[in-house]
Amino acid sequence: MSLFNTLNIGYSGLNAAQANVKTTSHNIANAETEGYTRQRIVTAAATPLEHSPGSYGNGVSITEVSRVFDAYTYDRYLSASEDKAYSEMMRSTMEELSTYFPDIEGVGVKTDLTDYFNMWQTLADNPDSSAIQVALAEETQTLTQNINYTRDRIDNLQSSMNDQVKTYIDEVNNIAADIAKLNGAIDMAESDGIVNANDLRDQRNLLERSLSKLIGANVYEDGVEANMAIHSQATEKSSTYTIQVGGFNIVDGATYHPIGSSNETNSLGYYDLYYERQDGVKLPFESSIQGGKLGALMELRGSDLNTESGEPLNGVLQESINNLDAFAKGLIQSVNNVYAQASTTRMESNQLEVDGATALRNYPELGVNEGSFDLIVYDAEGNEISTRSIVIDSTTSMDNIATQVAANSDDNGDNNATNDIDDFLIFTYDNVSGRARFGFSDAQFEKDGYTFSLKDNTIQGAQSGTNFAGATGLSRFFDGESAKDIALNATLKADPSNIAPYQENVAGNNSVALSMIQLQFENFTFESNGKDVTDTLYGYYDTLVTAVGSFTNSMIALDDTYTAQFNAIELEYQSISKVSIDEELTNLIKYQTAYGAASKVITTVDQMLNTLLGIKQ
Repeated sequence: MSLFNTLNIGYSGLNAAQANVKTTSHNIANAETEGYTRQRIVTAAATPLEHSPGSYGNGVSITEVSRVFDAYTYDRYLSASEDKAYSEMMRSTMEELSTYFPDIEGVGVKTDLTDYFNMWQTLADNPDSSAIQVALAEETQTLTQNINYTRDRIDNLQSSMNDQVKTYIDEVNNIAADIAKLNGAIDMAESDGIVNANDLRDQRNLLERSLSKLIGANVYEDGVEANMAIHSQATEKSSTYTIQVGGFNIVDGATYHPIGSSNETNSLGYYDLYYERQDGVKLPFESSIQGGKLGALMELRGSDLNTESGEPLNGVLQESINNLDAFAKGLIQSVNNVYAQASTTRMESNQLEVDGATALRNYPELGVNEGSFDLIVYDAEGNEISTRSIVIDSTTSMDNIATQVAANSDDNGDNNATNDIDDFLIFTYDNVSGRARFGFSDAQFEKDGYTFSLKDNTIQGAQSGTNFAGATGLSRFFDGESAKDIALNATLKADPSNIAPYQENVAGNNSVALSMIQLQFENFTFESNGKDVTDTLYGYYDTLVTAVGSFTNSMIALDDTYTAQFNAIELEYQSISKVSIDEELTNLIKYQTAYGAASKVITTVDQMLNTLLGIKQ
């Protein structure tokens, strides 16, 4: 073994120490770089020189520069990141939704509803007061505007969720494209089987975490390899690479498959998501998204869309909208059904999508029940002069109601054929306009001061009689059909003095006001989200608010749980892969000392060579 070989040994030590200093400096420089994984130099004794009587060491060689990375801990970190992003989105949205129902603080729709019924009580106590009629109109508008406002806020929140879906899908596609490019670069850099593309892998891991937070993607790689020389938990995946979402591959090695989004055919602008296969077939993709922010958005906004109306068919926000609409519909129909008792000269329904010859019970969404209602005619002094019960059973249609009204029968039992309902009133239904109408058969009746009313015959145990007037909107205190458009009837809004607290137009009569007050204690059937719920107006609204509050609390608890899990797993992951400045500074001193020692070897060999050359002279 020559001195020159010894010089090479010193040089190899110098080179190894220098490489360690460089790698340590790289770690320190990236200590705060997001996604950076600390790196280590792996060294081994160089191939020894064979020499009798044995082998002589030949210095040190650098075998690889590798990350301190544990694939198994990283997989759990990805999953925890996905869960945390999901729960954070759910929690923040539900906390915002809860603020739209401030009833627990003594304000909101429930308080307005109480004030509304209290004002009817005041009117019942003073039925001839025009000032109270004005006050009732104002209370009614406060109630309806608050319902409208709450509905609009949920609508806006749902639209915001929809906009975020588009934004996040575009970001997912951008990230998938970047990962595919990085895969190509990593494959090229590591093609010789010696070089580790550490920084490129760090960039890819950072993008994977972003993707997992956005859409709950699953990363699949085969061939996990341990590297105990780096760290006791160091493992790395280094084979085929695939990213899947809901069973669909969005990244295959160096290629990616974008997720499509379109709202061109949706009247409300809601985005449909699809996965386009290589043969051009587009597969629905919304229900495939379960995790991350997009998973939360799909659960909140709704993943299934109605092809006709454009509205979501499911989703937490849509369920809240449906519940609020059901409450408003119940309020509208119940109030209007009672208000039909107020005598008038003409009734005309809303526009109905009903065939005149088809049984009304075949339209369950209309809300007409079996039973009977009375048509009552009054003279100018408010005396009841004729009454007829109209029966609604499983076969009754609009045409059949017209037949019952026109039937020539002695309603009063006085053997007088000129003072029965068929002599006073006519009922028509126009299939084209969808309008049902009650009115006097002769204009002279109106001139003579005749009026009529419609009153449901409630049966013991029944909830709301036939609900015919309320379901069809024949006599409206409320306009509209849902929380979106509920409003005080335009005529009553223009002139509150037209609000009628009476059934017969007689001074001091308050029968309608009393019936209206009683509504708050009666049960009605509310249909929402495919379920029928029987409750009072207050009870159903309380159920609506409680459902929002309970789900919000469950999301807060879920987020707290996922946050605790994420923090624990993140701490474990960082203990393995994150740069520790203290540790790196200690290593820097160690490698600096090693560099000086290797330099001393070279200096010593140099002195020995000089001595040897001096002897020769």
